[in-house]
Amino acid sequence: MSQRFSTDILVIGGGAAGLSAALHLAEHARVTVLSKGGMESSSSHWAQGGVAAVTDPEDSLQSHVEDTLTAGAGLCDRDVVEFTVAQAPGAIAQLTQWGVAFDQDHNEYHLTREGGHSYRRILHVADATGRAINDRLTEQVLDHPNIELFDDRVAIDLINLSKLGRYPNRCAGAYVLNRSTGHVEVFQARFVVLATGGASKVYLYTTNPDSSTGDGIAMAWRAGCRVANMEFNQFHPTCLFHPHAKSFLISEAVRGEGGVLCLPSGERFMDRFDSRLELAPRDIVARAIDHEIKRLGIDCVYLDITHRPRSFIESHFPTIASRCGDLGIDIASEPIPVVPAAHYTCGGVLVDANGASDVPGLYAIGEVSCTGLHGANRLASNSLLECLVFGKATAAHIYARLGESMPPASIPQWDETQVTDSDEEVIIAHNWEELRRFMWDYVGIVRTDKRLQRAQRRIDLLKQETHEYYSHYRVSNDLIELRNLIHVAELIVRSALARQESRGLHYNLDHPARSTRHEDTILFPGSVDRLDVLQPAIS
Repeated sequence: MSQRFSTDILVIGGGAAGLSAALHLAEHARVTVLSKGGMESSSSHWAQGGVAAVTDPEDSLQSHVEDTLTAGAGLCDRDVVEFTVAQAPGAIAQLTQWGVAFDQDHNEYHLTREGGHSYRRILHVADATGRAINDRLTEQVLDHPNIELFDDRVAIDLINLSKLGRYPNRCAGAYVLNRSTGHVEVFQARFVVLATGGASKVYLYTTNPDSSTGDGIAMAWRAGCRVANMEFNQFHPTCLFHPHAKSFLISEAVRGEGGVLCLPSGERFMDRFDSRLELAPRDIVARAIDHEIKRLGIDCVYLDITHRPRSFIESHFPTIASRCGDLGIDIASEPIPVVPAAHYTCGGVLVDANGASDVPGLYAIGEVSCTGLHGANRLASNSLLECLVFGKATAAHIYARLGESMPPASIPQWDETQVTDSDEEVIIAHNWEELRRFMWDYVGIVRTDKRLQRAQRRIDLLKQETHEYYSHYRVSNDLIELRNLIHVAELIVRSALARQESRGLHYNLDHPARSTRHEDTILFPGSVDRLDVLQPAIS
């Protein structure tokens, strides 16, 4: 018999968004946090750059707003952008209260600059800001008596009471696989917060940890939520190119501190693509690199920071210098080989300014969500900021509803009597590899209608095979993640086919011009086969 747990708020995800929401909520209610691995398995933990916030008197909130809107290519929700930017200084103050020690210079924050920003406004802890934030938040969570953490748990599906019959449309928890025991557990909750991160593992090459398999997006979609703007997949321009690097990210801050992109000959090339050179938004830089690699038939381009003193490089980029040094690359004396890699999912579960989804009781924050902040392209270092701002906003919205009465519900246990252990795990491994490879080849940085249609046909076959497998065998971590990735891949491809233009991160050679209409791509549950899903943007 599988175990059953009950709590006030169930937070699925142990990154910056989930942990900050849990800390705000724990002052008023019992909170349970689920994490796939340890807290270090989240994307937040691996974020290098920092947090964007206006702290310099020469900078302004309006400048940060305009930079975000410009990067978002006409699809940002201005109200959400203004709200997030205005909350940023307070989020920084909260982080310092929780023990995050941002780098300082002469008793003031040391600020760096990244692509798309008009000013230096990135607060950081060397080049490991995400780790520093996650470590401090984890310490606070572990010390809080109202928060209980469960590691090695992967959510299978959300529990929507309406699907149990006789109950209203409301999320009341989740079925969760205990990876240590192999059993499925029931976590019942009055409110559920999805903070599961993005879906970049749907691509063959990614900067993300193995846990970024789109779980929250897929679960919310199956539970009845709309998703939006899934065609906007950000490819980080500079991922370390080395056979043993495993997609190690070279922070945008390297370019912010003067790093230049060069061809193998040493020639710079960004001047041919954008007047902002290496500090153009990520979509432009990634496409420029992709173009040069394909044009010249080369394996990579190079990022050169050797003109800065060794002491500066080693103090500002110790993690990058150390990792490259382990691989035989001295970044103070030689350029770094780099290529683009899938990095961030700008779309996700459609939510309002409180993080609330279409299903009552269900919230989504961080990369899993689509708030309207990022539009068609996320501005660098706005991601950790979004986690913190919406973690607090969602907590406040839930707190105001803790007094509401909830419908009593008898949630059934997970039924394993009709399935057996699989003797064909090779199917999962093969389908996983096939999916990620054709998504990279057909739905990558540069797309065409024919490539997208080819990908859709492959997805239809994999969906059928995986559904049959899921129906007959006991669930496993790999099966759950494959099922989610296939659903997310379908959402990405359908959204990309619907957008008959090129905008932001979505570039289609068959539709190279940008439309004069500013529309979000919104997919409705039960209508994934429809292609008439573009909706006017909120702003």
